[in-house]
Amino acid sequence: MGRRTRCILAGLLALPALAQQPNVKWSLSLEPASAAPGAQVVAHLQGAIDPGWHLYSMTSAGARPTTIKLAPNPAVEKIRLFQAAPKRAYDPNFQLETETYEGSASFLIELQLAANAPAGASEISVTVRYQTCNDTVCIPPRNQTAAATLTIDPAAHTAAPGMPSGYIDVTASSTANRQVSGPAGAPAPDTQSLAAFLLVAFGFGLAAIFTPCVFPMIPITMSFFLNRQGTRRESVFHAALFCLGIVVLFSGLGLITTALLGPFGVVQLGSNPWVNGFIALVFLAFGLSLLGAFEITIPSSLLTRLDRGSQQGGIAGTLLMGLTFALSSFACVGPFMGTLLAASVGSGGIRPLAGMLTFATGLALPFFFLALFPSYLKRLPKSGGWMARVKIVMGFIVLAATLKFLASVDQVLQWNVITRERFLAVWIVLFAMAGLYLLGFLRLEGIAKDEPMGLGRLLVGMAFLIFAITLVPGMSGGKLGELDAYVPVGSATGGGGAGGETGLVWMKNQYREARDRALREGKLVFVNFTGYACTNCHWMKANMFTRPEIAAALKNFVLLELYTDGEDNASLQNQQLEQTRFKTIAIPYYAILDPDENVIATFPGVTRDAGAYLAFLQKGAAGASPAKASSSSASSASIDLPAATLDGNPLDTAALQGKVVVVDFWATYCVPCLKEIPTFNQLHQQLAGQGVVVLGVSMDVDGGAPLVQSFLKTHPMKYRVLLGSDQTSALYHLDQLPVTVVFDRAGKTLKRFDGYTPADALQNVVKAAL
Repeated sequence: MGRRTRCILAGLLALPALAQQPNVKWSLSLEPASAAPGAQVVAHLQGAIDPGWHLYSMTSAGARPTTIKLAPNPAVEKIRLFQAAPKRAYDPNFQLETETYEGSASFLIELQLAANAPAGASEISVTVRYQTCNDTVCIPPRNQTAAATLTIDPAAHTAAPGMPSGYIDVTASSTANRQVSGPAGAPAPDTQSLAAFLLVAFGFGLAAIFTPCVFPMIPITMSFFLNRQGTRRESVFHAALFCLGIVVLFSGLGLITTALLGPFGVVQLGSNPWVNGFIALVFLAFGLSLLGAFEITIPSSLLTRLDRGSQQGGIAGTLLMGLTFALSSFACVGPFMGTLLAASVGSGGIRPLAGMLTFATGLALPFFFLALFPSYLKRLPKSGGWMARVKIVMGFIVLAATLKFLASVDQVLQWNVITRERFLAVWIVLFAMAGLYLLGFLRLEGIAKDEPMGLGRLLVGMAFLIFAITLVPGMSGGKLGELDAYVPVGSATGGGGAGGETGLVWMKNQYREARDRALREGKLVFVNFTGYACTNCHWMKANMFTRPEIAAALKNFVLLELYTDGEDNASLQNQQLEQTRFKTIAIPYYAILDPDENVIATFPGVTRDAGAYLAFLQKGAAGASPAKASSSSASSASIDLPAATLDGNPLDTAALQGKVVVVDFWATYCVPCLKEIPTFNQLHQQLAGQGVVVLGVSMDVDGGAPLVQSFLKTHPMKYRVLLGSDQTSALYHLDQLPVTVVFDRAGKTLKRFDGYTPADALQNVVKAAL
């Protein structure tokens, strides 16, 4: 995510759409784009502000000023910050002059490059923290990042760019904002999963050696090195160079993939229909080629030129020979590469490059060792008909993999064309065809008409047929074990192809409805953050939720599925909910909530341990207080309001029981919040004697109690003022301010107002609750 911001949870479903999206779009450009070490560069930071909103300047008083932070960069020695002249106007709410921008905001960052700045591309990245308001609401300060690439060229001779007129130097007031580290809370790299991925990549490289395009080249290639004139040491050296040529080619493919598909790294590749569609087309071409429909070859003119270059000898010639070998084997190696790239690009970072580098090492390493020990060449099996058989069988397997990628596209876009039944029908046919081919019933290349059948071919052919037959029960809802992770879910309620027998009833993307149902039935809500193309999610529904003890425990909850990987608005809202409330976007992710949206228990990821998962469900059921778990029958429930008094003491919510409570979430920088103060003062004075409690919860988390106490000297609030926290913001989904929540005498949410609330509308709700 750095993704699109969306509305979240029931309270936010009623918010205006504009309040849920970033209302300022930032861009960064450099002048000049190429400069020598020690030169000056001006970074232009532009913010396009949506109509109706205004942004505060870096020097504005009475609100949260904009701040700009430059990410650490060894090429930059120091910076100066400038801002365009803002609009100045007296704000009676703050009782002072504020500075704002409307329509657009422009900032300049003068970069003084270090004299020893390393040559090459350098990313200039800035983080902008800003607050926006319109006439009715304010969005709390948020961070956005903009970046541009600077080329540091010692040969560049560009005059220092002039600073345009009308800009104000604000460096002195922004010294603390010059440089920051990475984003707070950024997760550490998952070294364990990376190691496992690289191990698979290395194994793929070794496996690719036994393909029809590569294996026959081993003795030919190695004899070329061993028969060359020179010492054994020189032969080994050139063999290493040959391997280096292979590594260079495939690592280059990893770099290209990173550059082309990097933008898709913010979403999981398994749920991106465009990337999955492209991978499916590539695999389809490979599969048909392996079955003999056509031949995928590198242009002969290119291979001829490379071969001629390799014949010239020397280091360059040996490297070119490695490139020629790698290109000529592309038709058989391609499926392995495609699978690796599909698994790596969704994670972003260095995975595509590291995966291809490891894959190429696995492919090239045997050549190097055979150069060291040439006697082992005689022990290798001779290439022959078995190579053609490997090619045909690979064709059927690659076509089966093609269907998996097509099914991901179908599920995410909700076409419902590739159903579970159709998917399994295709797989049954493909794997049965592979078995029949190996047993001699299907006449294709590699098996002569009267060729005797060896024991190995018989056993492998039988294995393919057995596997195909075991898929048949899955068409009628039977469980397929681990394969359920890769097969589309069934149409039966409960999903997973086998959920119907459990009797579990799931609500899909209906958060508000699930909460209302939980209130009526006195149950907790079991939330399953899942995905249409999520393999682990499929496995859990098919194999964990169908266990008798798990299914029995789940029947005690209101079951809710929230899909996060679709292309619809519901998926985007669910994704934002998961990220905001639980600080993760991983799926599957499970949470148990009470009807008042309090988190009782969570469980991240897939598990094969039924005992651990049952313990999570039982902990969730036991963790709710009787008032929370039986909301519909409770006469009085405690209001969950994580806030403290200005002197640091926690709020005593027990004193609120039996009262009509009006909670105003506000902040000192929020203009609409200030406009509402007279309304709450009047409400407190008129209705306090009738059992109405007014609480003002300040969301000035950064400024704290001193800021609020100073503010109250000029803006007196006659009701009780508290200080909120990040937990308060997450619990009540305070993506904008002001927000007013009215609780009835039973402690249940009666009404929520988002944005500036007219006095008569608020009083009508409160009086109706008395």
